Amino acid sequence: MEDGLFDSAAVIRRVAGESLLLAGGGRATLLQIAHPAVAQGVANHSSFTERPLDRLRTTMSYVYGVLYGTRSEAQAISRAVAAMHSRVTGPGYDANDPDLQVWVNATLFDTAMLLYERVLGPLSPTDADTCYRQYSVLATAIGCPESAWPTDRAAFTEYWNQTIATIPVSDAARRIATTLLWPEGLPLALRPAIPLNRFVTIGLLPAPIRSSYGYPWSPRRERLLDRTLSGLATAYPHLPGRVRFAARDFYLRDLRKRLARRRNLLTAGSHNSPSPPCHPRNSAAPSSVP
Repeated sequence: MEDGLFDSAAVIRRVAGESLLLAGGGRATLLQIAHPAVAQGVANHSSFTERPLDRLRTTMSYVYGVLYGTRSEAQAISRAVAAMHSRVTGPGYDANDPDLQVWVNATLFDTAMLLYERVLGPLSPTDADTCYRQYSVLATAIGCPESAWPTDRAAFTEYWNQTIATIPVSDAARRIATTLLWPEGLPLALRPAIPLNRFVTIGLLPAPIRSSYGYPWSPRRERLLDRTLSGLATAYPHLPGRVRFAARDFYLRDLRKRLARRRNLLTAGSHNSPSPPCHPRNSAAPSSVP
């Protein structure tokens, strides 16, 4: 097997492969669209509010492909996402703007660390520093300059706190968030999970962002969220690896099947027909994601 961008012992692989991070997908998305430029890009170029599972597929294909795939797989999915982003531009927004790429990636890193350390325990300072540096690849793989990513965790914390305190949640963001938290058209089997997903998503948001969205919260709800996460912390670490890493394995297999289909078409000489992209049609943008 061709080597990937990281070896199997990399801290980021230990962290990002945990299926529990899917519980933070809503939080990361609402934080991303809290930035007005991201929200406008999504509103103008994406139908993911009607097809949230396609958004999830694109996000997971990118994250797992870059972090766990071979170098060629990481490059293929990165090129696909970069090509998609190149079309997301308009008055006041550009998906290739390094500031937006850093913000999107910052939401992924912060959400991953929040859930991982709450459920599985804190990383050592050395591992946390390493994981932080490694997370930059999810931005740089699609063209973000390395210099744009805050230099260390202290710089990131300053950047994060400043952004959270000042970012203006727009009406467009509120409309998108409403369609995500109260979705329509999901498969019947997934509908019972919607209220829990909504509760966890709203509860995990930083208080200033939650308030800007207009979502009510209370000490009682905070205690219920704490109990929910404590219960998860008690049970989740004892699950078998095939469960804890099931999402990673599923989406990586899915990505490889789509890449193989594209290679087969090219090999068969189907150059006169558009090759199927390795990202879903009408995926969300601008985002390298949660």
